[in-house]
Amino acid sequence: MQRVVIPRIMSGGKMGYKILVIDDAPIIRDFLRDVLCDAGYQVDTAENGAQGLELIEKNEYILIFCDVHMPVMNGIIAVGKIKEMKPEIPIIMTDSLPDQEAENILKAGAVCCLGKPFDLMELKSTMALILNNKVGLKA
Repeated sequence: MQRVVIPRIMSGGKMGYKILVIDDAPIIRDFLRDVLCDAGYQVDTAENGAQGLELIEKNEYILIFCDVHMPVMNGIIAVGKIKEMKPEIPIIMTDSLPDQEAENILKAGAVCCLGKPFDLMELKSTMALILNNKVGLKA
């Protein structure tokens, strides 16, 4: 079994980069926050797309995780608005049935969609690939 490591980004002994997790399910927000914090990232969370947009206006993120189906503002709409504001931020969408929304997800501007429940190896390898391409990190 191949081990995949999420690149750790540290700046002067402090966490240097932020990731945003947008999901209406507390268990998913908590899981992703724990995995990402363990890898050395600062993590903000939002319960829906509208809250996520507010955070994006005030913060700089290197990566965003966004659920497809949420109340208030769903993920497809949120991703479209995020891409209008900050097109350089890569977005990984999450959904229980990612194949059903694949075309809409890509049209909105997301890099990919990970299925729930998460496969931790897939999560880590997808993240490592995106971050290696975005900021030149080596795992």
